[in-house]
Amino acid sequence: MIMEKLISYPISAVYYLVFGLFLVIFHPIQWICFNVFGYQAHKKSVDYLNFFLLRTTHLLGTTYKIEGRELIPKDVPVIFVANHQSMYDIVAIIWFFRKAHPKFVSKKELGSGIPSVSYNLRHGGSVLIDRKDPKQAVPTIKGLAKYIEKNKRAAVIFPEGTRSKNGFPKEFAQTGLKILCKNAPSAMVVPVSINNSWKIVKYGFFPAGLGNRLTFTVHNPISVAHVPFDELMKETEKAVVEGIKN
Repeated sequence: MIMEKLISYPISAVYYLVFGLFLVIFHPIQWICFNVFGYQAHKKSVDYLNFFLLRTTHLLGTTYKIEGRELIPKDVPVIFVANHQSMYDIVAIIWFFRKAHPKFVSKKELGSGIPSVSYNLRHGGSVLIDRKDPKQAVPTIKGLAKYIEKNKRAAVIFPEGTRSKNGFPKEFAQTGLKILCKNAPSAMVVPVSINNSWKIVKYGFFPAGLGNRLTFTVHNPISVAHVPFDELMKETEKAVVEGIKN
């Protein structure tokens, strides 16, 4: 571990330089796409930003395996429910699940100050919530649910609330998912188990962990309309947790 950490310092310096460069380059590209050409062009710019960010992680020896992607429903609203281990969860979901148009429930602090990322969160259909103000969060998540219901797109929610620092899942909170299900009645809930992305940040932000294989396992979808919420919540959490390997 000590040797890996020492080797990672120069590699991580190069990695974060390239990572940051893509964020800066794509910020004006997003602006032009959104303001001149509209939603579809902006989405494409975000897709390819995350493609390059994902490929940049290959500098760290990171590889990816996506299992069960064919299970993602088409032409219906989708609610992805996943465990949360690092920011790399989001990069991979945006790229590998791009056909579903994934939108995120994010904390409001991410809505400013980060090139490309903050712009996309503000203009790409995702929502920002204040975790210190639950009353504000409810109508905001409700709005996202109505958005995916109308446009047949996808919401992504991490019910643990915060990232797991060791890969072991925390207890799932029900509120956010319940609001989404209530206001997107034709949606399909798709559980997703994420493995090993926490290992990239096991030393903190710097240096990065090397040589990790990230696995995203998509489980069978569950119909919001045909399964009572308590049962749906139980089945979803069970699927996600059982797919986590530590």
